[in-house]
Amino acid sequence: MHKHSKSADQERQEDGSAEAAHGAAGEVERLTAALAEKEKELSELKDKYLRVLADSENARKRIRQQSEDSIRIQRENFLRDLLPVADNLERAAEAARAAGDSQSIAAGIEMVLRAMLDFMKGHGVTQINAVGQPFDPQLHEAVDQKPTEAHPPNTVISEHHRGYQIGERMLRPARVTVARRPEDGSSQSGEKNGGESH
Repeated sequence: MHKHSKSADQERQEDGSAEAAHGAAGEVERLTAALAEKEKELSELKDKYLRVLADSENARKRIRQQSEDSIRIQRENFLRDLLPVADNLERAAEAARAAGDSQSIAAGIEMVLRAMLDFMKGHGVTQINAVGQPFDPQLHEAVDQKPTEAHPPNTVISEHHRGYQIGERMLRPARVTVARRPEDGSSQSGEKNGGESH
């Protein structure tokens, strides 16, 4: 009898252990599900954070690029506004030399011109060498054509305004006269009378 009662106690203990094990398994499942949910939320938050970070970095890059573009455009506009001054200094130096004025006047003008060209060169501005070069619409603006046999057709024979570049960008094309093939022999005298202009 006592033996039978012990067996019932054992069964109750086993039932209790089974319930506890079942309860513990349920708790583990619940915690695993909760952990998976939290990991999903963390992953979503991380994705959102990375997107916000990328958007912020892109916005910073855009603002920096716009700022650099604005500065570049302002600098180019400023340097472009200086070009007529350089043109006038070149003309003044040529006129002083041609009129036989004092060498000191011509030398002074040329010194100012060199200083200005050095200043522009320091800002990345370079002169375009046009005379004697084949006409290039990317670099030159043709304002006149002259019939001549002294130069191959489509060659730049004189400049009206010098051209300038800043880096690879055109600041101002050279305004030039371009050689063309003479129609007849009478055009050669016109070339001699016309001379070259700078």
